[in-house]
Amino acid sequence: MASPENPQFDPQTSLGGDPLTSAANNPNTMPAVVEGTSPSLITQPLVHPSENPVWNGWDVLVVVGLALITIFVFQIAILFAAHYLLYPHAKLAELAQRPILLLISQFLVDSAVVAFLVLVVEGKYHEPFWRTIRWNWPRTLWGMLALGAATYIGLTALGSLLPMPKDTPFQKLFDSRRDAYLLALIATTLGPLMEELFFRGFLYPVLVRRLELFFRGFFNSDAAKRWGIGWAIFLSALPFALLHMQQYGYAWGILVVIFGVGVVCGIARAVTGSVGAAFLVHAGYNGTQMLIAVAVTRGFTHMPKGMIQLGRW
Repeated sequence: MASPENPQFDPQTSLGGDPLTSAANNPNTMPAVVEGTSPSLITQPLVHPSENPVWNGWDVLVVVGLALITIFVFQIAILFAAHYLLYPHAKLAELAQRPILLLISQFLVDSAVVAFLVLVVEGKYHEPFWRTIRWNWPRTLWGMLALGAATYIGLTALGSLLPMPKDTPFQKLFDSRRDAYLLALIATTLGPLMEELFFRGFLYPVLVRRLELFFRGFFNSDAAKRWGIGWAIFLSALPFALLHMQQYGYAWGILVVIFGVGVVCGIARAVTGSVGAAFLVHAGYNGTQMLIAVAVTRGFTHMPKGMIQLGRW
């Protein structure tokens, strides 16, 4: 049904006997999930229907808006709380650069974004979140992790050919051993979970749906689907890369590398039909990065000069 606010922006538009809609409503095409089953136990086949999410583009924009407001509110709240309760003599500008406060803020924001997604899917549309978001483990869990590790190695080699900043805000997170380990934990768990749930779970299927309908004006159904998937992978990887730009001093070389990560995660999502697969690739990429960092820095006790540039963190 078209959105009453703007029918042009509703990815759920039906065109008569649209195979997209019928496939999404056919339980035989969906991964079999027992109600109440933990997402960690879902290990279904890789057969998946065309993308036809219950949410639409306006829901994506609402979540983005809420996330931006949450970032602002949480950062201000944490900054003033730290100033009045823990560091009364420190200037606010100095506190804003403290890695531990940045990590706490990141944890709270990531948790809030996941909560927003759950509220949209379960609160607004009354659908089970994990099944609807396509969170099902692929058959090759270790294969997805290995793909993430291979992606890190390949993109690090590519990054060595690109201009990289000598100093970045991200580097300061490794000044303290405690903060470095906290970052490694978030970077391999909650960070990839939130980002994949939003970019490959929430944004990607809306893009596929709209783009496939657009390309039907130029190609047959199968070709339109391929073009829609290809452009959705590209368009979901771009904001994913831009999200990380501030951490790396807005260097375009870093943008290319992180965009590559988003593309590989998007391909994993498209091929398997599983957000869990994209998460494993992402966690494998970040995990490889952190394991190498732990080894080279001797457990974050010795940071060689230029380590950030060599590791492409």
